[in-house]
Amino acid sequence: MLRLMELTEKNKTSLIKELKEREKEDDLEVVARVSNILSKVKKLGDKALLSFTKEFDGVDLKTLEVKSEELDNAFKLVEKEFTNALEEAALNIKEYHENQKNRGYIFNKEDGVYMGQRVIPLEKVGIYVPGGTAAYPSSVLMNVIPAKVAGVKEIIMVTPPSKDGGINPYIAVAAKISGIDKIYKVGGAQAVGALAYGTETIPKVDKIVGPGNMFVAIAKRLVFGKVDIDMIAGPSEILVIGDKNANPKYIAADLMSQAEHDKLASSILVTTSMELYKNVENEIEKQVEELERKEIIKASLKNFGIAIVCNNLKECIEISNILAPEHLEIMTENPMELLGEVKNAGSVFLGHYSPEPVGDYFGGTNHVLPTNGTARFFSPLSVDSFIKKSSYLYYSEEALKKHGEKIILLAQKEGLTAHANSVKVRLN
Repeated sequence: MLRLMELTEKNKTSLIKELKEREKEDDLEVVARVSNILSKVKKLGDKALLSFTKEFDGVDLKTLEVKSEELDNAFKLVEKEFTNALEEAALNIKEYHENQKNRGYIFNKEDGVYMGQRVIPLEKVGIYVPGGTAAYPSSVLMNVIPAKVAGVKEIIMVTPPSKDGGINPYIAVAAKISGIDKIYKVGGAQAVGALAYGTETIPKVDKIVGPGNMFVAIAKRLVFGKVDIDMIAGPSEILVIGDKNANPKYIAADLMSQAEHDKLASSILVTTSMELYKNVENEIEKQVEELERKEIIKASLKNFGIAIVCNNLKECIEISNILAPEHLEIMTENPMELLGEVKNAGSVFLGHYSPEPVGDYFGGTNHVLPTNGTARFFSPLSVDSFIKKSSYLYYSEEALKKHGEKIILLAQKEGLTAHANSVKVRLN
């Protein structure tokens, strides 16, 4: 199922182009529909939210806010083992993100000059969480916990209601465990609009994060600038680097774990061993028939399943750095030796017993990662995603007298005489 490619300069270029073409251009008709939804939410507030919820979700709600009793009741509807696993995962995620905390600094110079930088958490953050059958409790933890660690004062979650007017109990349990402040039963582009503009019930936030469908992604793009957003995620990606020591059974399973997401997901094996490639192919043929989402997996691997056989591990790393994958697994004899050579990857999984789902659910690293080659310049969601930095500066009278003429000169050379005068009046 994996298409074998020879490593040539021409193939490098064509492969990058092929993977980037998975990202479809926005449908202009959908953009217009989303824009109309946002306008109505901005103008009509809660009335628009309730109307769209009835139209799109088939639910006639009277109120939007989820009551605390509904959250408490959700724990009775899910397995105790699930709750325990989620609580332990939450602790792991918190521990990892605690180490990302940024602290401000101050330093002094001569003549009574000091300056520094403050680290300030965002005031309000909105988390979008898909509902229905595509419920991902792990995404609740991954989006909320870094914001909590950063010190965000208020975290608001929006999620579509189920047909009975409630919310998915697994999502509710995850929200309670992660420490969400308020939850509202609204989804789609209208939920993004509510977070961006505010309504009578839902407060305006400073940043919107979380996954969603095409309507949600376009809405986030349209409101960016009025609020901050995390990223516009593309199809999922995994790249596995394996040498002759790698286990083909593990690699096949890991490639398919990403392929099951989407027919546009890319699963790439980069190896120094032709024998490994052949064995991985055989393993995929064996394992895929046992998997529930086998049709999606087969379509994904047919379209974007690729194997590249290289001459050495240096070439393998070079290919990986060019593609900048969302997930990179290194299954070689000494994976830690290669880590320093990795320049572009959303998250790296080292060794034979660190499959990507460990990071998706439990390990502690964040699973909200840059896709579509943007790991060249974007980072995973982190504590830094929920803070801002502000500089400050103090000059004493002596310091301004010492350096004032130089400041005046620089301002005058730019033709900004009022800037120069602001200093000059203090020197006189």
